Amino acid sequence: MKYIKENTLSGNLGAVDPRPIKLECKNLWKLFGYGEEAFVESQKGIIDPENLKKSGLIAAVQDATFEVFEGEMFIVMGLSGSGKSTLLRCLSRLVEPSAGELVFDGQDLLKVSDAELIEIRRHKMGMVFQHFALLPHLNVRENVAFPLMIQGIDQAERYERADAVIELVGLKGRESDFPAQLSGGQQQRVGIARSLSVEPQIWFLDEPFSALDPLIRREMQAELLRLQQTLKKTIVFITHDFDEAIRLADRIAIMKDGKIIQIGTAEELVNNPKTDYVADFTRDVNRAKVLSARSLMQPISLGFSAEQTVVETAKISSFSAEIVDSVKPFGVVSGHGEILGMITAKSVIDLLAGKSSGGQK
Repeated sequence: MKYIKENTLSGNLGAVDPRPIKLECKNLWKLFGYGEEAFVESQKGIIDPENLKKSGLIAAVQDATFEVFEGEMFIVMGLSGSGKSTLLRCLSRLVEPSAGELVFDGQDLLKVSDAELIEIRRHKMGMVFQHFALLPHLNVRENVAFPLMIQGIDQAERYERADAVIELVGLKGRESDFPAQLSGGQQQRVGIARSLSVEPQIWFLDEPFSALDPLIRREMQAELLRLQQTLKKTIVFITHDFDEAIRLADRIAIMKDGKIIQIGTAEELVNNPKTDYVADFTRDVNRAKVLSARSLMQPISLGFSAEQTVVETAKISSFSAEIVDSVKPFGVVSGHGEILGMITAKSVIDLLAGKSSGGQK
């Protein structure tokens, strides 16, 4: 497996990330229209944008290149029509990519046979979509166990595994209920449990909470974070909601017109947007919830002594009340307790008042 040299998950550039790359997408394209295959073949593996314009084909995904680390929650976001859901379906080959490479655990999924792909989907991939797609004539246990039945697992084992994940998602006691007897949030929990029953190595979630009421949506986000703490799955999650992405993501990829515009942590996107489009996406974000102490850190002044400290990765919102009430700056420390700098009440007040957008000094 490949390893990446720069850690872009925590924003700590230069640190070595020990996690292997689970999924690698290289120059992936998805074109729609008559003559797609002939056009791709004529390009000999490198699609020229000018030739694409002349072809009359529609590019839903354009030259997508990124990696997803093992155990990472990688979020792809963009407005409707940006290509994010098409990209997700390309990753599982529910939609067939037109060109590029898609490497999962060192194996190019675009080169495997149909039979091999079916086995990979059945045993290594989990999928959750916006619409729950539960089978109305099956109860909760039977819905969750359905993928295991497809795998040919006997009833006793599949029900045992189903009951375990039903308990994991907080639905113990509802095993015999039918979908019509459940709320929207409970139905989505069943969908999550069903996808987890196969013990997937990678989990694809396509706007799974967007059809839910805001309160239930936040509850489901919290539930996903709880599950991730326990299971540490590799997750590719699609959303159009930046607040949702901030809450859940290790890293975020922003898409526009089929292209990935920028990839980074929420803090990196807010602090250093590479385009006006990314800046627009992040303009109304509550920066105190995104930016860390490191973003507002200043060099230590002469005679400074740290009576109170915060870890460099602590979000401003987690200590803003305390520092505003404090007379003295706080020390900013590394995870090992080493003093890195200081942060003042004025810098935090300016940020809360919208006078500062952050940016390490």
